[in-house]
Amino acid sequence: MEAAADIAEAAPPARGARFWRRLRRNRLSFAALWVLAAIALAALLAPWVAPFDPNLPDPEAPLAPPGWRHLLGTDLYGRDQLSRIIHAGRVNLLIAGGATLGALVLGAVLGAVAGYRGGWLDQVVMRATDSIMAFPAFVLAMGITAAIGNSLLNVAIAIGVTQVPSYVRLVRGEMLRVREMEYAEAARTVGNPDRRIVLVHLLPNCIPPLIVQATLAMGYAILTLAALSYLGLGIRPPQSEWGQMTAEGASEIVTGAWWLFLFPGLAIVVTVLAFNLLGDALRDLLDPRMRGL
Repeated sequence: MEAAADIAEAAPPARGARFWRRLRRNRLSFAALWVLAAIALAALLAPWVAPFDPNLPDPEAPLAPPGWRHLLGTDLYGRDQLSRIIHAGRVNLLIAGGATLGALVLGAVLGAVAGYRGGWLDQVVMRATDSIMAFPAFVLAMGITAAIGNSLLNVAIAIGVTQVPSYVRLVRGEMLRVREMEYAEAARTVGNPDRRIVLVHLLPNCIPPLIVQATLAMGYAILTLAALSYLGLGIRPPQSEWGQMTAEGASEIVTGAWWLFLFPGLAIVVTVLAFNLLGDALRDLLDPRMRGL
């Protein structure tokens, strides 16, 4: 009995070790994980990591090229670019993460209820989802921010609304599959209420694809935020944000201040690429058909 208990206790670490080992085999995805960890850590510790105040101008160094004092140069007002990029990471990750989390929760609940209950409720939810998907996602986000304003919360809501349909469709499809499984029928047979069946017995089986979708959606959310800010519908100055910094740098390219455009753009590219690589790796690792490989 003691040996069996020891084996049971050792099973979860072994499963976690296998997952970690398989992730390390994909060098690009493993590197992407560390890149995201470094970006998140720098954003979290921005007040202590950034060498300067992001909004403090240096009158002696406007449009200074990259050098020892300002590693990534300064902008038109002499503000340190590296400090602004680090602090902008907090805004980008916070809005993208909040929008993705909100869309995941709302989409998962709506998709689970629609898929499990079916009937008229399923029709209402899916027709509303189709109505949202009829609009191009970015155009819809532009319309929402133009209508309700471009505060941090409003931008997160706009981006989250565009993501909800993908979670609704994903969870509904999974729910249609798992609600006919034997364990679902057993849960109904013993008298469990529908709410418990959905939340405890069925919805947890939809978590792996939700994790993959959320990881990929983070990259899309960052791109959408950057595009909105580039067009003036996202984060407003003096708050630093990668898309808004790129827009400011684009107008200075003709003056030869290439660093104003390049480094914020690289921050967007690297972060979005890292999320996509990590999402692809998680999709392979969490796919039941790949677990035996």
